[in-house]
Amino acid sequence: MLNYRQLHYFWVTARTGSIARASEQLNLTPQTISGQISLFEQAHGITLFQRVGRHLELTESGRRTLTYADQMFQIAGELETLLRTSPDEQPVLFRVGVADMVPKSIVYRLLAPAMELERALRISCREGQLDRLLADLAIQRLDLVISDSPMPSHLDIKGYSQKLGESGLSFFASPALARQLPTAFPACLDNAPLLIPGQDTMLRSRLLRWLAEQQVQPQIIGEFDDSALMQAFGQSGSGLFVAPSVIAEEVCRQCAVQLIGQTDAVTEAFYAISVERKVKHPGIVAITEGAQRALFTASI
Repeated sequence: MLNYRQLHYFWVTARTGSIARASEQLNLTPQTISGQISLFEQAHGITLFQRVGRHLELTESGRRTLTYADQMFQIAGELETLLRTSPDEQPVLFRVGVADMVPKSIVYRLLAPAMELERALRISCREGQLDRLLADLAIQRLDLVISDSPMPSHLDIKGYSQKLGESGLSFFASPALARQLPTAFPACLDNAPLLIPGQDTMLRSRLLRWLAEQQVQPQIIGEFDDSALMQAFGQSGSGLFVAPSVIAEEVCRQCAVQLIGQTDAVTEAFYAISVERKVKHPGIVAITEGAQRALFTASI
């Protein structure tokens, strides 16, 4: 069994950087803290600190232990706050999973209405692959998953998809690359370096089909499952990249890139996936109503 008091003494010492500062914070003598940490080390057969000159440095065992201790005492602090707060004053936890390919600007705009509710929400966001997020949704580790595709039919998971909206597609390039493009859009895409979404995204096949219909053949130099990473490469001038037209102005401003062209023939849709057919969570209600009222008004 862990001795949590000894672990706490180690944690405070590691966070403050010295036994002397830990003793001041804990209002204990340095000898008490040092002795308790030694007992903890002996009980588990490890060494947590090594002395380098006048300073203490964490060993590899100490660094691993600190990682877990950070999580444990953070949760303990949250629990203490929770127990001291009346139920009506406690924020509602809203756990949201976000598929990698959903642009961060879209995510922020979708979540913004939930943060403006009279009842305070504490939003916890996780980003990852859709299959993993849906698995966590199924066991109620998440309340909602925001994705660029509805619930896949091949997964044996109970879930309901609600389309939040869709947007046409815009093409962007760094100023230097934009100056090299010879003709008007979309002809300028022919033989141009292009960054595209990865194979697991819904947008990829639509985009490639549209390019073929336009009789242009860009040089595909990168495929990305993460929209932010694709934008970072595009911002550096590696190639043209795409993003939903609904955030075109924001992409130009934040990435310092130029808008090359737009099309509504290729659309990217966004979905809210939950385990409830009739949504009750106030955060989900705020997101769906906000998307229909403002973000995707023209395209739903």
